[in-house]
Amino acid sequence: MTHYVGILDGADDVWGVRVPDLPGCHGGGASPEEAIADATSAVREWAEARRAKHLPLPGARTVADLLRLGEIGSAAGESAVMIPVLIDSGRPVRANLSLVAGLLAAIDAEASRRGLTRSAFIASAAREKIEGHR
Repeated sequence: MTHYVGILDGADDVWGVRVPDLPGCHGGGASPEEAIADATSAVREWAEARRAKHLPLPGARTVADLLRLGEIGSAAGESAVMIPVLIDSGRPVRANLSLVAGLLAAIDAEASRRGLTRSAFIASAAREKIEGHR
């Protein structure tokens, strides 16, 4: 899985994350966590739009590269965060999972409550965990 470096800045209830390797890609929120979650969604949308045009994703630079180039203003309170890129290929793949019976029953009940299949629920929960959503 690819990760891009996001640059987090802000204070109080205004936070932002910009992704310098993806022009125009950024996120924001009332907390650092909300800004990172928004940037994660923005990166996925940016990457999907790029793929739809059959264009490759730009290479991801390292934190060290961005620091060396002065793109992270640590003196100004900016910090680096890793933003995962999770792109759906659109092709389902069958997987065999082993879960304890009580957990499976809870998954099925919650999936049903939300109007989802078991597979859709598990995929959604996994995506949220990978992308760092709380």
